[in-house]
Amino acid sequence: PNRVLLGCFLLHYAHRALIFPLLIREGKPTPFFTFVLALLFCVFNGYLQGRSLSNYAIYSPDWLEGLCFITGFIGWLIGMAINIHSDHILRNLRKPGETGYKIPRGGMFEYVSGANFFGEILEWFGFALACCTLESLAFALCTLFILSSRAKQHHQWYLEKFEDYPKDRKIVIPFLY
Repeated sequence: PNRVLLGCFLLHYAHRALIFPLLIREGKPTPFFTFVLALLFCVFNGYLQGRSLSNYAIYSPDWLEGLCFITGFIGWLIGMAINIHSDHILRNLRKPGETGYKIPRGGMFEYVSGANFFGEILEWFGFALACCTLESLAFALCTLFILSSRAKQHHQWYLEKFEDYPKDRKIVIPFLY
């Protein structure tokens, strides 16, 4: 179980660090301070999750057949798929050569302004359920607070920028917030 759970964590970051950068088009540069904070968070969190799963978390041999793991793994997998699909929608809002901003449509963007954030939040709460460790829960909660704050800023920007922005879209949690 430890290797499978660590594999889930590493798969996300392999995608985020290796595949995602190759797919994005030119955009606004990330401020250096933001980059440093994100780097420090990822290094610290990677250490916590890796250390927990490699040295401290002890699972029974049948953990992978249990309800917590199966439900959590499905949540993690669906969250990762939503995150990747939402990133795809955002990357393809404009055709090559087009400028200006557009309203994202399709997928979870029909329900929330921060569909990519929702996917990542679901992913890490699924991971926390699959792991059932304090470290994974702390990571899921940090993700929730950080990304819901960013989603709220994006939502408010969309409402200010577009008169025809769907008023029934929530911020980051479908049907709730």
